[in-house]
Amino acid sequence: MHRPLALIPALLLGLLLGGDALGQGKPPPLGAAPGPQPGGFPPLPTSKPPPLAPGPQAGVPGKPGGPAPGGTGRMISSGTGFVVAPGRALTNAHVVERCRAVRVRLANGTDATARVLRADRQRDLALIEIPADSGPALSFRREMNMRRGEGVVTYGFPLAGMLSSGPTLTTGEISALAGLADDQRQFQISAPVQPGNSGGPLLDLGGQVVGVIVSKLNAARVAQRTGDIPQNVNFAVKGNEAVDFLRAAGVTPTLADNPPRSPAEVGEIAHPSTLFMRCMG
Repeated sequence: MHRPLALIPALLLGLLLGGDALGQGKPPPLGAAPGPQPGGFPPLPTSKPPPLAPGPQAGVPGKPGGPAPGGTGRMISSGTGFVVAPGRALTNAHVVERCRAVRVRLANGTDATARVLRADRQRDLALIEIPADSGPALSFRREMNMRRGEGVVTYGFPLAGMLSSGPTLTTGEISALAGLADDQRQFQISAPVQPGNSGGPLLDLGGQVVGVIVSKLNAARVAQRTGDIPQNVNFAVKGNEAVDFLRAAGVTPTLADNPPRSPAEVGEIAHPSTLFMRCMG
């Protein structure tokens, strides 16, 4: 029996859980057919939890983003988020789905409680309430006219507890204008990402957000099936999907069109606005 091809949400599972943190499955793209995928692969596993209940459910003890009974508990996973408006941050829905509480560490080292305000599992995006002074809002690219080969930068917190405790910057290009199985809501990118990068910003060389890091191809499983190891096959939710999600949630994102900078300068723009997120259980 063939083993299914899987995506790895770029979310770091707590080491105390045991198991293989790099082997977490991700659901099939929206609209994917239930039968075999292009190329004869079987359908992707759907091992993620059900959608979050938005609105009144947020902030209730025992619900995602709400306070954990008897305290915040222990960290069960971590990810990345970034400021999109005063008191508001964006991340992936899968970063906060099984959390009894959500904690964020700001760029200045301050640790704070966050609350899930809205989540969209189909896009895999979540809006988070954070302290008003959490950092400046990152701007989104005004025209999302991304091209294959265009340079991009990721900024986030991969493999927390194993790598640097600070943020990590990687560079790469837009590889394809659609995700796995031709998912039009995502880009394929070559910039390396790891578990823990989930929810972090994908920026162009002007320092504007053009996407939200979401997953990577499970190279080990692909190698078992094909005998070849795929390299730098990663995915991000497109920036226009994030902008539409924010506007539907009542947040007006900042739009900009800045001239190119060096990757180091882009990192300096992202740094004060990027959050280390912890899912507490």
